[in-house]
Amino acid sequence: QVQLVESGGGLVQAGGSLRLSCAVSGSIGSINKMEWYRQPPGKQREFLASITPDGSSNYADSVKGRFTISRDNAKNTVSLQMNSLKPEDTAVYNCHVQILRWGSSWYWGQGTQVTVSS
Repeated sequence: QVQLVESGGGLVQAGGSLRLSCAVSGSIGSINKMEWYRQPPGKQREFLASITPDGSSNYADSVKGRFTISRDNAKNTVSLQMNSLKPEDTAVYNCHVQILRWGSSWYWGQGTQVTVSS
């Protein structure tokens, strides 16, 4: 059993910052790629950022330069620092993690709400 618990969401004014975290626990073999997605109200889920175990990261154009993904391999956590937030960043944010144990499996966190007011 693998659990992903996100934290750090909330209400912030436009131009502000938030830091999301996702802690992975349970029957973990090793954690490979870690990602963040979001789903704005009434829209499809979209990819935001990913990071490999060696720290190589990739970003969607919509957040490049404003969001920074990081991970702590010792603590099995992934974070998303979000700066210069805009009302269009309002969404439910989910972490998405690849676990390598008897093969490869992907897991989703439960989601955390981020609301950016104008």
